[in-house]
Amino acid sequence: MLEIMKIYDITFPISENTPVYEGDPAVKIDVCAALANGDVANVTQLCFGAHTATHVDAPNHFIEGTRHVHELELEKLIGDCTVLELDENVLAIEPKHLGNLEKTERILFKTRNSQFWNEPEKGFRKDFTYITPEAARILADSEIKLVGIDYLSVEKFGSKSFPTHITLLEKEIVIIEGLDLREVLAGNYELICLPLKVISETGDGAPARTILRELK
Repeated sequence: MLEIMKIYDITFPISENTPVYEGDPAVKIDVCAALANGDVANVTQLCFGAHTATHVDAPNHFIEGTRHVHELELEKLIGDCTVLELDENVLAIEPKHLGNLEKTERILFKTRNSQFWNEPEKGFRKDFTYITPEAARILADSEIKLVGIDYLSVEKFGSKSFPTHITLLEKEIVIIEGLDLREVLAGNYELICLPLKVISETGDGAPARTILRELK
C-alpha cells in the first residue's frame, strides 16, 4: 500500500483582492466569454505583474544580462527544504537567526508576515519582516540554492540599492517571495516550485505554484 504524504499548498492565490507590492501592476481579471451569456465557452483574461502573489525572482530582476526566469534550473526549484520559523518579534532576519546552515540547500522563512495574508483586503503592508544584507551574505556564502519568504519581498521596504536581492542573485540563488506558510510548521519538507515558463525581454520573474510535501 502506498504511503500518502501530506501536501501543503503554500501559494497565495491571485485575485483582484491580492495585495501587490507598491508600484507594481494591479491584478485585473476579466471575463471575455461566458457560457451564462450564451458564448460557447468560458474564457478569462488575466493581467498582472510578474511579481504578483507567490512568485520567483530570477537574477535578471536586478542584474542585467544574467539568467532569465525560463532559464532557471528545475533542480534548484525541487528538493529538500527547511522551513525556519522566527518569533513574531523579529522585524529583520539577521545572521543570528539563521542557525546552522550545514546541509541546508533550500530555506523558507516563516515570520510574522504570514499573518498578513489573513487580511488581504487591507492591501500592501510596508512593515514586513525582511532579510538583512548581512544575513543574505551568509546565505550566499553557504551552499544554499534557494531562499523564500512569506511576503512580497526579501528586501526592506524603501531600499534604494537592493543589497539583499543582489547578494543572493549574484550567486544565482533562486528567490521565492509571497509564500503562504500559515499552515506549515517548522521542519524539513520536499519543495516543489514551478514558475510559469514566461519568455520576455527582461525575464525578471514569474508567479509560481508552490507546494511542500512531508518527508517519509
